[in-house]
Amino acid sequence: MSEPDADPLRVEYTTVGELIDFIIYAIEDISLEFERWGEEHVRGPGLYFVVVAGVHSGAYADPLGENVWPTETCRVVTENLDGFVQAARTVGHSRDGAVVVSTDGTIQEQMVRIKSPNSDEAEAAETIEYADWMGTKHLSAIEVSVREEVVAAVTLSEEDGRMTLFEDGDYNDYQRDELGGEWRPSG
Repeated sequence: MSEPDADPLRVEYTTVGELIDFIIYAIEDISLEFERWGEEHVRGPGLYFVVVAGVHSGAYADPLGENVWPTETCRVVTENLDGFVQAARTVGHSRDGAVVVSTDGTIQEQMVRIKSPNSDEAEAAETIEYADWMGTKHLSAIEVSVREEVVAAVTLSEEDGRMTLFEDGDYNDYQRDELGGEWRPSG
């Protein structure tokens, strides 16, 4: 039995899980290549990605000045993984704020500051269990992860190179020495 001809109009989409895996891969790569973790007065690259359903983040984020994602290097995560890692490396070493990525992989150019939860969201945030190692970026990421339009947040700590995945107010945290081993695909 022969295969039917492929539909020329069919579009292959990356799943949200694969998108998150790409982001995690980039963060792990950047953490592992930085060799000065643990040196006194040295901060490594720091990253904060928020994966959202849709493209409008105005309800929960404010533009963060001149901090922008280099869209000329990578506009869509899944189209050029090397370009994405290169752009993330640049951002991790030189910019601050959250990078908003739509579930189709499109990266918003303007980096943002995530707003504190409103009263409705604060109820959901009440059940969150915080860890003592969490700094401002991680606290923001775990809180934003309970918002309806947010699928996940992923961070790279500039202090110790840990990578953390936040989903629905929970988190999976990986110390730098746990990175780069057996692949842990996201849910």
